[in-house]
Amino acid sequence: MSGKTKYRGSFTALVTPFKNGGLDEEAFRALVSWQIEQGSHGLVPVGTTGESPTLSHEEHRKVTEWCVDEAKGRVPVIAGAGSNSTREAVDLAKHAEKAGADALLVVTPYYNKPTQEGMYEHFKAVNDAVGIPIFIYNIPPRSVVDMSVATMARLFELKNIAGVKDATANLARVSQQRHAMGPDFIQMSGEDMTALAYMAAGGHGCISVVANVAPKLCADLMTAVLKGDYATGLKIQDRLIPLHDAIFMEPGLAGAKHGLKLLGRIDEKVRLPLVNVTPPTGQKIREAMVHAGLLN
Repeated sequence: MSGKTKYRGSFTALVTPFKNGGLDEEAFRALVSWQIEQGSHGLVPVGTTGESPTLSHEEHRKVTEWCVDEAKGRVPVIAGAGSNSTREAVDLAKHAEKAGADALLVVTPYYNKPTQEGMYEHFKAVNDAVGIPIFIYNIPPRSVVDMSVATMARLFELKNIAGVKDATANLARVSQQRHAMGPDFIQMSGEDMTALAYMAAGGHGCISVVANVAPKLCADLMTAVLKGDYATGLKIQDRLIPLHDAIFMEPGLAGAKHGLKLLGRIDEKVRLPLVNVTPPTGQKIREAMVHAGLLN
C-alpha cells in the first residue's frame, strides 16, 4: 500500500497506560504489538483517547516515539498533534514527523472558538510546517466549533491536508464532503456506533475507541465492508452494539481502559479530571464483552 490508499480500515485511537503516576511504556508497547497482531489496520497515538490533554509535552512526544518504534512500519501511525494553540500544534506536528509518524491527526481548536477563517489559518500553519498527510479532526460536541464542508474544501487544496476524522455523528456529512472534495478526500468515521453506516456513504475507515478492546472484530468489520460485504459487516456490528454503547456511558477512554483491564492487558488508571468508570458501567462493559465473545 502506498500513499493515500494505506489509510483504509480500522485505526485504533490508542489509550495511554499509566503506572505509578507516569507512563507505562511496557504496557503501551505490548498494546501496540497486540493491536497489530489482531489485525488493526493503523494506530492513532496521543489523540484525546490517549489523554493528550493531561500529558506533558515530553510525555506526548515519548508516546508518539514509542508507537512508531514498536509499529516498525507494519501499519501506518497517525499521530495526534492537536492543540487549541496553533504554535503548540505546529511543534507537536514537527516532532511527530521527525519521529517517523506517517500522518497527523489535528483537532479543530477547542475552547477558544475560532471562526471558519481562524480554523483555516490554524490548519494552514500546520500544513506549511510539515511534509506528511494531515487529518482534520472535527468533533463539534467537544471542541464547540464545527468545521464547515466549505472550509474543508479550501483546506483540501493545500498539499498535506488528506482527509477528516469525522465525529459529528451526522451521516449526511459523509455524502456532502464526498460531493465537495471527491472520493480522494479520506473520510474516517470518528464515531464507533455509526461507522458501519458511514462506510456505506463513502467512508474509508474508522478511527475507533472500541478497537482498543475489540481490535479483531473492528478490523474484520472494516475489511468486510471495504469489500462491499455489508451482510458480514452487519453480523459483526450486532456483536459490537452493546460494547459501542457501554464503553461510552462514561468518558470513552475510561471505558476502553476498563475493558483492557478485564482482558488483563493494562491497569485502568486515568488522570484527573477523569476518573475510572463506576461499578454499574463496569458491569455493562463486562456484559457487552461477553456478548461480543471477548470474555467468557
